[in-house]
Amino acid sequence: MDTLNDFNYAIQRRSPSALTLRNVIERRAFSFCSDTNLAGDNPKAGSAQEQSDPSLSSFLSTLIPTALIALAFVTGFLILRRIFKRNYEPRTFLGSLREQERTTPLPNGLVNWFGAFSKIPDSFVLNHQSLDAFLLLRYLKVSSATCLVGCFITWPVLFPVNATGKAGEKQLNLLTFGNVVDKNRYYAHALIAWVFLGFVFYMVARESIYYINLRQAYLLSPLYANRMSSRTVLFTSVPKAYLDEGILRRMFGKSLKNLWIANECEEIEELVEERDKVAMKLEAAETKLIKLANTNRIKSMKKGGQNSEAPGDANEANGESGSLAARWVPMKKRPTHKLKPLIGKKVDTINWCRSELERLIPKIDALQADYRAGKAEFIPSVFVEFFTQSEAQAAYQRLSHHHALHMAPRFIGVNPDEVIWKNLKINWASRVVRNIVCITAVILLIIFWSIPVGFVGILSNIKALIKLAPFLNFLNKIPPQIFGIIQGLLPAVLLAVLMALLPIILRMMARLSGAPSLSAVELRTQNFYFGFQIVQVFLVTTLTSAASASVTSILCKPTDAPNLLATNLPKASNFYISYFVLQGLTISSGAILGIVGLVLFRVLGKFLDSTPRKMYKRWSTLSPLGWGTVFPVYTNLTVIAITYSIIAPLVLGFATIGLYLVYLAYRYNILFVTDSNIDTKGLVYPRALQQTTTGVYLAVVCLIGLFGIKAAPGPIALMVVFLIFIVLFHLSLNAALEPLLKFLPQSLEAEEQHLMANEEGTSSSSAPNSSAGNGKAGHLQNTISSIDSPRKDLGPAPHKKPNLITKFLRPDIYTDYHTLRRLVPTGFAEIAYDPVVERDAYYHPAISSQTPLLWVPRDQMGVSRQECLHSGKVIPMTDEGAGFDEKGGLVWDHESARPPIWQEKIYY
Repeated sequence: MDTLNDFNYAIQRRSPSALTLRNVIERRAFSFCSDTNLAGDNPKAGSAQEQSDPSLSSFLSTLIPTALIALAFVTGFLILRRIFKRNYEPRTFLGSLREQERTTPLPNGLVNWFGAFSKIPDSFVLNHQSLDAFLLLRYLKVSSATCLVGCFITWPVLFPVNATGKAGEKQLNLLTFGNVVDKNRYYAHALIAWVFLGFVFYMVARESIYYINLRQAYLLSPLYANRMSSRTVLFTSVPKAYLDEGILRRMFGKSLKNLWIANECEEIEELVEERDKVAMKLEAAETKLIKLANTNRIKSMKKGGQNSEAPGDANEANGESGSLAARWVPMKKRPTHKLKPLIGKKVDTINWCRSELERLIPKIDALQADYRAGKAEFIPSVFVEFFTQSEAQAAYQRLSHHHALHMAPRFIGVNPDEVIWKNLKINWASRVVRNIVCITAVILLIIFWSIPVGFVGILSNIKALIKLAPFLNFLNKIPPQIFGIIQGLLPAVLLAVLMALLPIILRMMARLSGAPSLSAVELRTQNFYFGFQIVQVFLVTTLTSAASASVTSILCKPTDAPNLLATNLPKASNFYISYFVLQGLTISSGAILGIVGLVLFRVLGKFLDSTPRKMYKRWSTLSPLGWGTVFPVYTNLTVIAITYSIIAPLVLGFATIGLYLVYLAYRYNILFVTDSNIDTKGLVYPRALQQTTTGVYLAVVCLIGLFGIKAAPGPIALMVVFLIFIVLFHLSLNAALEPLLKFLPQSLEAEEQHLMANEEGTSSSSAPNSSAGNGKAGHLQNTISSIDSPRKDLGPAPHKKPNLITKFLRPDIYTDYHTLRRLVPTGFAEIAYDPVVERDAYYHPAISSQTPLLWVPRDQMGVSRQECLHSGKVIPMTDEGAGFDEKGGLVWDHESARPPIWQEKIYY
């Protein structure tokens, strides 16, 4: 029986969350029925509750080590934050960011920055980073607040009802639905479910209205409305007959400004990739040669040799290529490589790269000119730029073709940097097939993901498997040290690999389905990953947790299965209490510590960054957030809390704390550490809100099932009526709001013009603020106040300041367009485009790609100057802003912040 017990435990851990968390959180003890139990002498056998209930001890065994780990992480963060500014406050100083994108530094003390950090409003993110980042923080905060309100609604009623239910449960299980025997008490659960779950739906509706108003204010503001992407519509699946500039201009009339018909760019794309690859190879070889010469010079100086060698003059630099380097580097030590692996001819890398670039660069320039002249094959996608945002919206909302699925789907606001060019060649028939295949593949992946994870779970308990399957006895002959690695370390590594592969696979499926932009990929990934989270992380774990606690009794007496599951399903909440503790303490503290990123940045940089370009890119590149995989994790946490809110209301308390701690961690990272390189215009938020309603439906269905098992017809009727109501409400809500999530209303254009007129009329007469803050904290407070306070240049507020309740109940009035427009930033960046940038904006990158500027370090002997002179005849190369330190180490000028290869970000 002990063998079967251990094996069942291994199989039970087949879901990702079960495998990853149960090792840390708890190991449930299975009780199997004895012979007397088989005879039915003990009616409570197998109920997962023996003489002593393990729920409290399991919780404490999770809380104590988790709290200690979190304390260590936070302590490490407080110390390291003061030392490694690049890793913990890069957004305060990086030159790759514009001044308006930076966050004002916090005080550098151990804890004296808490006050300044707490005073920074979330709207600071809206002004300095992105709408998506702001809405992630809002979602976490709203979810935590919803759970807190749920505590106030459920605890005063359900705790007394459950605690006095007389089912004999103990410890934490005393507060669950399973401790209630009297059927009449279930009316309390049904009525509280009406109140709280109805409140959840109200929050979804309220936040949807808030998002719509904020989106309209953001997209209609000059910050966005003047951007090229806001005036450009992408039409896909365009018929071949319409891939003609004349036809398209007649079709869209005088409102059309520019258009780009997408090209088949496979040939030129391969040439540009080869050119860039050869260019980087040349840069690396030149850097290696210069560094080797400098190293040999330092060695010679230490030996008292050529320490008085003067740098080469201009005449020497004009001499034969490599002549200066030859003084310090023998010919056989120059960088070389083989044209083919192992068997290829060995060539001098620098000379070979120069000759290849001499061949490639003119060929690419000629092809680019042909593509711009329209001398290339077209593919069925067109970018159409209009003179105004209003005209672009009209074209976007209008049906463009008389045949179904032609010139559709349409997209507006697509950033050229986010376009997936290979997907633009997909026609409508191929897109339909791709969608069907990819969705089917994702569904199968979600369903059968338990198989590889279950295998990993079995590996973690090989001894139990050997006892159950004697033919595996040969594994006992493995040395104990190796056996320990296989059973202990290998499962953890395999699981980490599996879970790291999952987001990659889902994003790949989103790309293969035909999504034309990275933002569309993130939105589709959000749906895919949420489905995985719900099925594998929540439902599978919940059902296996409830079933495992009663599996033996069900086997002994199958007719008792419904009652046993009804008793043990609420007890599965103990696992999620521990889950929220883990998320709230360990995950959030680990996120702000970022020890893995710190180690990779500091260690890998020393070994892998062999050129100034690589050093600069590592220094200036911030870690991005993947919206498609970040939102579903915390949406699932909210769904779990809502689902268990009536069955085990204690979960709401831990969810409140856990989600709020996660909110604080993300708040710090978004303000000071991470970046947003994909812009969905906030569309991830309403999608997360819609997914949150899954928790309401699961809670209602679960309650109907539990009431049915307990044969309580009155509560069942109440929940069925409520289910019908929320379904109708949900359908009506979506029908009303869906157009507003896609389109911008014309009614607000006049309002925006009026606001802009007020702004222009008052800005000239407004006096500059001459007050200055005291020190860094004062400067930070002034900055915050100037950004978060309502903009006075837009005139008085459209309504009086409401009280908290009125504001909460009337979002259509007190968080309307006119109110939220006052928080949208202005003057963030000048929206003006160079004629060349505007001409090439929506060409394939291979068509507009410029020959890269190579960057090498400067040395004292003049080697770099000579190499720049000779390589510069083929490709631009400079040695400014980089050099060597006294020990010969490669360095670049951090103070200038903008080296020769820096390119200003274009706000398309």
